[in-house]
Amino acid sequence: MDALELLLNRSSMPRVVAPGPDQQQLELLEAAALRVPDHMNLTPYECTVYQGEQLQRLSEIFTAVAGLEGLSDAEQSRAAQLPLRAPCLLIVSTRYMEEPKVPRQEQYASAACAMMAMQQMAFALGLGAVWRTGVYAESDHMKEALGIALTDDIVGFLYVGTPAVPTPIKPKKEKRIFKLP
Repeated sequence: MDALELLLNRSSMPRVVAPGPDQQQLELLEAAALRVPDHMNLTPYECTVYQGEQLQRLSEIFTAVAGLEGLSDAEQSRAAQLPLRAPCLLIVSTRYMEEPKVPRQEQYASAACAMMAMQQMAFALGLGAVWRTGVYAESDHMKEALGIALTDDIVGFLYVGTPAVPTPIKPKKEKRIFKLP
């Protein structure tokens, strides 16, 4: 896929099916994540890969967290299905480092760039991916269940697999963000 096409037509693929990424594709996703801006080479993030039977365990965690967060009965029922919407689920979390030259905000930005780079690499490989956050990404209960320090953040959940439908391309924004001083 051409880089200009990839960047100018960025979109999420909300419906993915098996197969998910193979080992070589996962290595390319990881390589892309390791090329993002990273002041002082801290790599203040990590990515946990869930596939196969691991998704069922993650389903149990989502269900438990939905209850602990006091979500509605409907949301609790739905929680078990969330991790099963893709054959591969990547969870990116920060690993903040004490470094005076690199504030937490910059470290979070680096982790978010890693997530975006993995999503873009997935599309370049012919896969589909969607980045989700929400209550589960904000939950201290989820962090505890996943072994993520409460002082760190869950940047998001990247669902990766084979596109189930053609990629829905978002309409071009007519907004302008560049301005002259």
